[in-house]
Amino acid sequence: MKHEIRYGKAEVRVYRTHAAPLREVTAIPESPFTGRENVLMGAAIEVVVRGEAFLEAYTLGDNRRVVATDTMKNFIQIAALRCEAPTLEGWLHEIGAAFLATYPHMERLTMLGRELPFSPAVVPEEGGFALSDRLFSRDRGDHSTASLDLERSEGGIAITDHSCGRAELQLIKLTGSAFADFARDEHTTLPERPDRALYIWTDIGWRYADPADALDASRYVAGEQVADLAASVFHEFVSLSIQHLVHEIGQRMLSRWPQLTEVSFDAQNRLWDTGAVSETDDRVRVYCDPRPPFGRIGLVLRRD
Repeated sequence: MKHEIRYGKAEVRVYRTHAAPLREVTAIPESPFTGRENVLMGAAIEVVVRGEAFLEAYTLGDNRRVVATDTMKNFIQIAALRCEAPTLEGWLHEIGAAFLATYPHMERLTMLGRELPFSPAVVPEEGGFALSDRLFSRDRGDHSTASLDLERSEGGIAITDHSCGRAELQLIKLTGSAFADFARDEHTTLPERPDRALYIWTDIGWRYADPADALDASRYVAGEQVADLAASVFHEFVSLSIQHLVHEIGQRMLSRWPQLTEVSFDAQNRLWDTGAVSETDDRVRVYCDPRPPFGRIGLVLRRD
């Protein structure tokens, strides 16, 4: 009988104050983002441990080599305090490397993270307004994600697989999107729309040709920049379908960041239903949320 063993701790939420600031992110035309102060960083972190050393815990109930998942939670919190990296990917790499250094019977592991972003609140100051240096507001919108597979190597810790992403973008464009000339048969009831209000939910993923670039600020692709680029393309591009739109965003990403080898999209069509239209001005409308089911569109672009 063959075994594939994994266990770990999920949803370990850590909030680090005065983390290392993110500097020297390469600017792109579609985004003003070039870094952040990281006065407050939040993340939900998961560790997945793999290794045959834990087999007897499954087959014999022998727990002598098992690191309790509660211990893992405590370890992550202490390791986060020591992290010197300014990014989510850097946190995962440093915390994962610390696990492998501390527990030699952990053969390899996967570190996953989801950003819990907090933005500085806008507060009054003399002559106007400014961003607070002490008050922050939890963002409930899009956020960055990352995953690193780590194992020991002769040179230290090797990244054997990785993925990065920007999750839960929700964008609505009131005009400048179409869906027409699609296949029709006896089952088709959807009307053609030469112009429509298009509401999409999408997750965007990417991979580096060299995973080490995820840990290098000058080569790092920031999730904030990806979100801004996607919004910029959506704003200016007249798309003929969601497929057309995500392909254009993907092409722009690969052009903007030559260090990326792959970009991917998982998008949903959340097109609003029309509730009422003004009799005097067609632009004035009332929309309502659509009923499920929702169209789902996927795309992966890889360099040759």
